[in-house]
This record gives sequence, C-alpha cells and structure tokens, in this order.
Amino acid sequence: QVQFVESGGGLVQPGGSLRLSCKASGFTLDYHAIAWFRQAPGKEREGVLCITGSGGGTNDAESVEGRFTIFKDNAKNTVYLDMNNLKPEDTGIYYCAANTRRSFCVTPIMRHEYDYWGQGTQVTVSS
Repeated sequence: QVQFVESGGGLVQPGGSLRLSCKASGFTLDYHAIAWFRQAPGKEREGVLCITGSGGGTNDAESVEGRFTIFKDNAKNTVYLDMNNLKPEDTGIYYCAANTRRSFCVTPIMRHEYDYWGQGTQVTVSS
C-alpha cells in the first residue's frame, strides 16, 4: 500500500523557519519526481517545488524562490521542504505528491500530473 505522510507544520512568526517532511512507504523515491504543493484558504492548490528522482535538480515557483529548498534522503525514503523567511502568504496546507510516470520535473508544477498524495500538514505564519 502506497502512503505519504507529511509532518513538521505548525504556527510560526513572520521571518521564521520550518522544515516539512514527507515520508513515503510502499513507494521508492529514486525513480519518480516528487513535488510539494500548498493550498491557502479559499484558493486553488498550487505547486511549490519539485525534485527529480535522482535528486539532482529542482524547479521553483517564483513566490518561494530563494526562501524554500527541497531535498530528499532516498535511504530514509523521505522528502523535505526547508522554508525560511516565512511570510503570512505562505500560510496553507502543504502536501507532498508523487508523479508515477516520470522521474524529471517540469514547470509549471501541475496538480493533475501527480498521482499519490499525502494528507497534508498545516502551516500558519502569523504574529
């Protein structure tokens, strides 16, 4: 059974940092693109960052460029999202998702291209 479990969300002040984790089970990260998405209240779910199967490259959304970093540990079957200099507009539910058809990333990061999803973790940026 394929399962993705996100963790690490919480309440943080503007300018603060968080590290999100996405633990996969029943699924190998080595050969598939993995992306982080987020959904703010009342808005569509948007792609944030993607990492290739080899971990050698990522594609950034402009809104998080220079502040968010995606990386993974294949041995732990876990993908991470480091978020720095957080802003109130970063508030939302963050999801990780896997593309079962390719190992590389393309932009824009489109929701319909990802097949397996976690349940999400809430990130709230507020003073």
